[in-house]
Amino acid sequence: MGKREELIVGLDLGTTKVCAVVGEVTSEGMDIVGVGTYPSIGLRGGVVVNIDQTVHSIRKAVEEAELMAGCEISSVYAGVAGTHVQSLNSHGVIAIKSREVTQADIDRVLDAAKTVALPFDRQILHVLPQQYIVDDQEGIQNPTGMAGVRLEAKVHIITGAIAAVQNIVKCCERAGLQVQDVVLESLASSESVLDMDERHLGVALVDLGGGTSDIAVFMDHAIRYSCVVGLGGNHITSDISVGLRTSIDEAEKIKKKHGCALVEWVNQQDMIEVGSVGGQKPRQLARSVLAQIVEARVEEIVKIIEWELVRSGYVESLHAGVVLTGGVSLLPGIRELAEKVFDLPVRIGVPYNFGGLGDVVKNPIYATATGLLLYGKKHGNRGPMEEPSVIKKVLASVRRWFKEFW
Repeated sequence: MGKREELIVGLDLGTTKVCAVVGEVTSEGMDIVGVGTYPSIGLRGGVVVNIDQTVHSIRKAVEEAELMAGCEISSVYAGVAGTHVQSLNSHGVIAIKSREVTQADIDRVLDAAKTVALPFDRQILHVLPQQYIVDDQEGIQNPTGMAGVRLEAKVHIITGAIAAVQNIVKCCERAGLQVQDVVLESLASSESVLDMDERHLGVALVDLGGGTSDIAVFMDHAIRYSCVVGLGGNHITSDISVGLRTSIDEAEKIKKKHGCALVEWVNQQDMIEVGSVGGQKPRQLARSVLAQIVEARVEEIVKIIEWELVRSGYVESLHAGVVLTGGVSLLPGIRELAEKVFDLPVRIGVPYNFGGLGDVVKNPIYATATGLLLYGKKHGNRGPMEEPSVIKKVLASVRRWFKEFW
C-alpha cells in the first residue's frame, strides 16, 4: 500500500457550495491533486441551519475529491464565515526575563495580548501578530534573539460564536472527518490570491460569497482589520426572482448566464427568456431589466463594503487597491462598478502558484479552499494519508451507517 506524504485538505463550507480541495506539498510548493464540489443546502449565511443536509453535502464533496486524488481523506482545515465573526485589535506587554527575546517570551506576550473580556458565548479563533516592539523599537516582525527588557505585541484577534463554530466541527466529525483547525475564510482566501507587494503596500481583500461578503485589510505584511457583511450572491438571486417573477433556481441560472453589473454594458435590444412559475409559458424580457436589478443590488453591497473600509480607518492607506474574489466576482462589470464606488484600483483575485491540477482551481470560487491548503502548510502538522484499501472503504461505510442510524 502506497503512502502519500504531506497531503492537506481544505474544506470550504459555503452558503451555495461545499468545496473540498486536496493538495500535496512538494519541493516547489503545492500541487493540487483532487477537487470536489457539491451544492450546499444546510448552510445559510455561513452558518449551519441543518446538520443532516450539511453532513450530506460534505460527504459528497469529500468523496469526489477522494476519487480524483486516489486517497482517503481523514482530516481537513475547515473555513468559517458568517456575521457572528467579529474582530478587535489588542496589545500585550511583558518583561523580558533573560535580556534576550526567546520563543517563550513571544508566547507569553501573545497570551497577554489575547487576555480580553469576551462574552461567555464567544471563542477566539485567531490571534494574529501585527508587530512587536522591543523597548521603544517598533515595526519588528520577528523579535527572537533581540536584546531588551520590555516586549510588546500588537495583535489582531478574530472571534466567533462558540455554537456556530461547534456546529461546523460537529458536521465534519459526523462526516467522518477530523478538523485540524477552523480558519476565517477571508484569512484563508488572502493566502492564495494576494501577493507580498500588495500585503506590504496596503490592500483590502473582499471575498464575495453566496451568503456573506468577507473583508480583510492588510498593511505592512499584517492583517489590520476584518469583518463579515451579511450580503452576497444569494441576495442578488433573490432580487432577480422577485423582480422577474420567477423561481430561485431559474433566477440563479439567469444570473449566471445573462447577469451583468453595469446597465451601460447591455445592448437595449437584447432579450432573454424567463421561466414562469405555476406552469405558465416562459416570457421574453429585455436583458437591460435584469441588469438594472443586478446593478442596484451589487452597488448596495459594494457601498456597504466601502463604508466598512472607511470605518476601519485604513481606506487612505490602500495603495495596492482592492482585490475581489469569490463566486460573485465572476459577474461581468463588477470590477468596473467597484472601481467607480471605491475610487481605487480593483482586480479580480484568482488562486495562483499551484502545480498539478492548478488550472482546475484557477477560479475565484476556489480562493478559500486553496487558501486553506496554504494556511495548513504554514501552520499545521501534516501526516501521511494512505491510499484506501477495499477493506478500509467498507469499514468507513459501516461506521458512517452506524452514525446515521444510531
